[in-house]
Amino acid sequence: MIRNLSRSLLLLLALVPVLPAAASAADGRHRALRPDPIVFVHGWNSDGSTWRTMANRFRADGWPAGYLDRWTYDATRSNATTAARLAEEIERVLDRTGAAKVDVITHSMGALSSRYYLKNLGGAAKVDAWVSLAGPNHGTDIARLCGGAPCVEMRPGSKFLNSLNSGDETPGTVRYATWRSPCDVIISPRKSVALSGAVNTTTACLGHSELHSDQAVYEQVKKHIG
Repeated sequence: MIRNLSRSLLLLLALVPVLPAAASAADGRHRALRPDPIVFVHGWNSDGSTWRTMANRFRADGWPAGYLDRWTYDATRSNATTAARLAEEIERVLDRTGAAKVDVITHSMGALSSRYYLKNLGGAAKVDAWVSLAGPNHGTDIARLCGGAPCVEMRPGSKFLNSLNSGDETPGTVRYATWRSPCDVIISPRKSVALSGAVNTTTACLGHSELHSDQAVYEQVKKHIG
């Protein structure tokens, strides 16, 4: 009996170093399965509330509420200024969540400041996947009807856009994707949305503000960011 007890004790002691290692491996798998935080970047004359429908869908599909950052910024400022603010926001999200990278989902003008961040402010090292929904990536004629720095920057052939689109339109290892609608009257010409080096998708007949609330577009965006 003493001999059996000794064997049991030795077996138990042998297992002790294994238990923390097993727990550590489980923690690693849990972290690996956790999605990237998402930073949503709205467009001109809007705010973070525009993402309510899409953010709610991500939450229902398993994204933690604290990983869904519906950022609001001053859309009357230049896109370069907004890009600097976006850099600060992404750092806050990374610090808060402990993640290595974020995914960025943009609507309309939000594509421009986020692309400036990726190209000029080191953002390509902090972003895994980037999404442009109805982004005026090569300008839109309707921007001639409004004033202020961001509207001037959105006009086709602007100095800002010429610089942004020079060289590689999709720099770094970021996974770029765009969505455009054949019925979007805000982005003109509609081919403005597509980027060289990105996965470019044409949606069903949707209005400009329907791209971030449409269920089919959501499913495609979710698949892209993984």
